[in-house]
This record gives sequence, C-alpha cells and structure tokens, in this order.
Amino acid sequence: MVIVTRLLLALLGGLGGYRIAAWIMDRVSLSRIYEMLLLVLGALLGIAVGLYLGGVIGRQLLRVGGWLDRVTSRISAAALFITSIGLVLGLGIGALLSFGVRSLPIVGIYLLPVIFCFTGYICAYVAYKRHADIARLFNLKNVPASADRMISPKVLDTSAIIDARIGDIVPTHFLEGELILPQFVLEELQGIADSTDPQRRARGRRGLECVETLRAVEDRLMVLDKDYPGLSEVDAKLIKLAKELDGRIVTTDFNLNKVAQIQGVEVLNVNDLANALKPVVLPGEGLVVKVVREGKEEDQGVAYLDDGTMVVIEGGRTRLGQEVAVEVTSVLQNPAGKMVFGRLAS
Repeated sequence: MVIVTRLLLALLGGLGGYRIAAWIMDRVSLSRIYEMLLLVLGALLGIAVGLYLGGVIGRQLLRVGGWLDRVTSRISAAALFITSIGLVLGLGIGALLSFGVRSLPIVGIYLLPVIFCFTGYICAYVAYKRHADIARLFNLKNVPASADRMISPKVLDTSAIIDARIGDIVPTHFLEGELILPQFVLEELQGIADSTDPQRRARGRRGLECVETLRAVEDRLMVLDKDYPGLSEVDAKLIKLAKELDGRIVTTDFNLNKVAQIQGVEVLNVNDLANALKPVVLPGEGLVVKVVREGKEEDQGVAYLDDGTMVVIEGGRTRLGQEVAVEVTSVLQNPAGKMVFGRLAS
C-alpha cells in the first residue's frame, strides 16, 4: 500500500511540478537551457514531494485499513449492507433538501456539506441500530438481534497456554470467536522452552505443544505479528492489544487478571472456569475418600476428591491409607479454590 501510494503521488507530483514550471516559463523570458533546467527541476521537486507525501498518506491508509478490518470483522454482512443502504438514503434526502438550501444568499453554498453529512450520518446510524428489525421486515435470515452480540476475539496469554487446559477447552466450542496468539507471547514461550532451568524448559515445551494442538484442531487460531516496542512487559502489551482489538484476555495469571480489569479489559480466567465446574458438595452429604496424609490439627486426616478438592477429615489421622465414609460438615470457598471439611460417618 505504501509503495503504491508513493509511486502514484510521485507521478502526480512530477506532472504537477512540470506544469508549474511550464506556467512560470510562460510568464518569464528565459534562455532555452534555463527553460529545460526549470522543467527538470520542477518535475524532480514534484516527484520528491510526492514520494514524501505518499509515504505519510500510505501509512495512514494502512492504519485506517486495519481499523476498518477490525470493525467490519465484528459486523455481520447483513448489518453492513443495511447500514450502507441507510447511508445512501440519507445522502438522497440531503440532495433533496439541498435544492431549497442552495438558493439561500451567502450561506446556502456553505450549508450543503453540513446537510449531506448530517442526513447521511443520521440515516446510517438508525439503519445500523435497527438493522435486525429491518432485516426481519424484508425476511432476511441469519441476522443477529443486536450488535452487542457480536463475538469479540480472545487474546491468549502465556500462562493460559503453559497451563495447557485451554487446549481441552477450545475444541468443546465453549470459547467462541477468533483466537489471537500474539507473536510476542509466542516468543516468550520459545524463550521459556530454551531455558537452562529444567522445570521452566518443561513448562515452555508444554506450552508450545499446546499451541501445536490448537493449530491442528482449530482453524480460528491466528498468530498476530504485532509488537509494541515502547512497552517492555508482555502483560502491558497484552492489555494494549486487547484494547485495540476490543477483545478479551484468556489467562490463569491472577495479577494480570486484576490489572486488566482495572484498565477496563475483560478477562476470561481458566481457573475461575475450573472452580465453577467443580462438583457442588453440600453439608450433610456423604463422601467416600481415601485418607492420604495427616492434617495440620491433631487427629485430622486429609483426602482429595477426583477434581483435586482438599477434604479435611476430623478423626482421620488414624485411618491413613484407608478408604473411609465421610459426612460433610462445611465447605470453604475462596479465590484460591474450595476446601471441604467433614467427619467420619458413624
């Protein structure tokens, strides 16, 4: 885009510079050699100005194109079509109003752009907000009831990928929308996988295997080659990217969760999902568990449910290694997880 814009404006600039030099020659008497030099100089200056402006305008067009791509990707084709029809209708109404306004002395000609902008914007806005009702009026199908139901992209954090449970969640289609894996997150994963620390290296390789699994089973995973050189921390880059994409961050990092929420970015915490899916245990219910170790308090034993929930058993210290029947007395729920307290069933 930048190269094409530069070439086009360089061509126009060269022609413009040549025409300006010819205009000067018609009004100033010069010798033949100076006329040739003036024409060449005018064309070269025009080309230089065109190349500079082409670079500036080309980069701005790329930014506008990226913004339009992000906006239109979240709008259905029917909504986009109906909004365009509303814009054309608004411009038509503006054209009708212009016949009366144009005859006004002095201010008439200046009011025309205002009228066209106003009527075009109002009609396009109303058409977009009411596109579902308009679509139903003309029996168009597959139109979402509201723009608020457009699916936002999900930006994957390093911790969520290393955790690897996201590889099991995504194929179930509970997570809708496009999955965005930023290049700087992938580079952080590669750095962890190349670590000299065996534990960090194992975690990094598990994360890379999770990425390969997602690529194999999901065609909506996109590696986004975007970076923010002015930011050094990956968490800050993730928050900025999520804001630009109007997306949500998928993570298991408690601190990132809090910082992102403070900055107005929605977060999907895999740990919160795991806690919500744990079986509900109520006081008075019976469980059969195996006592695996002693508890902190005297006479306590500790067991675990299949989902990893800790069960503290009064009187269980003497039953180490045995399966026992337990009656639940209370359940403690906190952000770190859930603990069940019980006593040996009589």
